[in-house]
Parts: sequence; structure tokens; C-alpha cells
Amino acid sequence: MVIAPPPAPSSTRPPTPEEWFERFATDGAFLHDSPENLIEVVGILKSYGVVLDAYACNLNYIAEYQFMRLFPFFKYFNGDLTQKRLFKHWWHDRINFEYAEYCMKAMFWHGGGGLDAYLDTPEFAQAAEAAIQARWRGNPVMLGLHKLFPNFMPEQVRQYCYYSGLGQFWTVMSEIFLELSDRYDAGEINDIPAVVQHILDGLVKDAAKPITYSVQLGGQTYDLMPKSLGLTFLMDTGVPYVEAVFFRGTPFPGTISYNAQAYQIPFEQSVFAYGALYADPLPIGGSGIPPTLLMQDMRHFIPDYLMAVYQGTTRQMEDLRIQICESFQKSMFCVTTAAVRGLAPHPLDSTDPEEKAANQKYLQGWLNRLETSRLSRVA
Repeated sequence: MVIAPPPAPSSTRPPTPEEWFERFATDGAFLHDSPENLIEVVGILKSYGVVLDAYACNLNYIAEYQFMRLFPFFKYFNGDLTQKRLFKHWWHDRINFEYAEYCMKAMFWHGGGGLDAYLDTPEFAQAAEAAIQARWRGNPVMLGLHKLFPNFMPEQVRQYCYYSGLGQFWTVMSEIFLELSDRYDAGEINDIPAVVQHILDGLVKDAAKPITYSVQLGGQTYDLMPKSLGLTFLMDTGVPYVEAVFFRGTPFPGTISYNAQAYQIPFEQSVFAYGALYADPLPIGGSGIPPTLLMQDMRHFIPDYLMAVYQGTTRQMEDLRIQICESFQKSMFCVTTAAVRGLAPHPLDSTDPEEKAANQKYLQGWLNRLETSRLSRVA
């Protein structure tokens, strides 16, 4: 069974797989093209771009300056700790960097890509050990604990690698989204296919961008993810991010039982469907729902034209976070479309029968995965 968006008013049936393929081959998208969807997608991606830039800066700061700190109480301040900022932090008048760490840990847990594979190699173990020894040089207590529990500290180093990897990925995505907003304001983006093409062009442009990570300890540089590994932006951070955050995710506490006897959580990570494309927006605003933090952050940077759309709804600002979440899901289907198009085995406009058949099989796999997503509700 293949999911399809709501049919156009003149249509009496959903698109067939072949029609889906033809739609993609002619610059189509998962999300239905309409003026309303365009405003929501561009507006929310402008806000998301600002928030992502803040998230990325903090993740990169933690990876570089908070490496192996036992009690990183002030890791969310990016080195700028003042009394005013401390009080704003306590009052929650701030960016919720906890959500960035939630996404990082989802990537860390689900794995995938060259980064995940490298972190299980002897080369990484050697690099991590050198950094650990340098970090705790002259500290017999910590070095003694490292000997007693030899797997604990390397696992922390793996996590810092994901801090850096996700931070570098989000830095690029933030630039793509903010440039999209600028092009929309300049009248260059006029429909959803143009949004998808802009995102795809950005992904292709930076696909081979190196992902590296090193730390300074005792005046020396320790390469934990050297450039020689060949880790790249798209395949080693982008694709694992889409898989972990868009599709799989993690069950939200309070909405599902973690009791193994309840059988509410699948045994296999590969069939998890708790990601951004599947999440029900209604719980947004509830305690223990991580995306609540993201929606709270984005509401501070909503452009006026999108805020006017929200104010024109029946509940106006009373369910703002839910409206933001629905717009965000629409935008993520556009990002997913760009990823699907970019990873296709052959050009989608190919007329070669074998290549066309391979593309159709490839697209069918994605459509099957989206069968239970929110696509039919937000499109």
C-alpha cells in the first residue's frame, strides 16, 4: 500500500506509484504545492534556520571546549557566562539547547553512516586513548578509574564526536534555510518545487564537505576525526540524521509505556517510527515531549507573514506550538523530498528503461516507509 496526499478537487482517486514517479521526475515533491504551504514552509524554515545556527554553535562549543569535563554546568553559555545570562537561563528566557542534545543522542544511538562505523575501529580507539591520557595527565584518580572501567571514557569521546558532527551538519543546513528565506523575500522562490530544488542544490553543493574533529589538550592537537578518514557532510552526517531524527526518533516519555511486558515499543530499532515525520503535534507543549523545546525556540523567530497566518486561525495564538509543529512537519517533508531526489540511483528524468525501473523501485521503498507518517494529514 502506498500513501498519497489528498487528491486535487478535480481528482477522484489518489496518484498511482507510476504517477508519483512522474511527479518526482518533473520537479515534484511529497508536499502539495499551494500558496499556503509555501508561506508556511519558507516562514518556518527561516525561524528554524536561526534556531539551528544557535544549536550548531553550542554543539561545536561543547565538542571543542567542554571535552571530558566532569561537571559541565555552564556548557549552554558558549563561554559567555554573565549574571544576566544566568538569570535568563534559570527563567527559561533562552534557547533550549537540550533539544540539540536530544537529536545528537538519537543519532548516536541509531548510528549509521561512516562516522558510526569509524567509532568502532581500532584507529578511533587509539586516537581516543591518546586524548584521554592527555586530558587526565597528572590525575591518578581519573586514570585509575579509566583502568577500572576502560569502556566508559571512550564512549564519552564517541559522544563528543557526534556533538561535533551534528554541529557541523546543522551549520550548513542553517545557511541553506536562511538563504532560502532571503531568496523568497527577493521573489526568487514561488512554489514548493522551487523550495525543494533550493534545498537539493544546497545538499549537493556541500555533499563532499569534510567532517573533521580535533581537540586541543596540553598545547597539542588530537585528531579524533581526521580529514584523512574521508567523512563527508551528506553521507556521514546528513543521511544518518534523516534516518535517526526524521524517521526513527525515540519514544516520548509519558506517551508510551517503556515497560517491556507492554510491548508498546518495537524490539528492532530499524522499525522505530517516532521521528519528526510521524509525531502527533497535539502533545506539543506537554512535559517530557522533546519537540516542545524546538517549537518554543522557533516561536521567537517566526516572520511576520507567517505569524499573520497563525493569528488568522480559529484559535489564533492559543495553540501556537501545535501550528508551528504542523508547519515544521510540512517543511521536513520538503527536506525529505530533496534527500530522496538527491539519493536516487539514477537521474529521475532518465528515459532508460532499466534506470527508470530502478528509480521506481527506489521511490516505492520511500513511499512504503511514509505510509504511516503525517504526510496525508499535512499535505
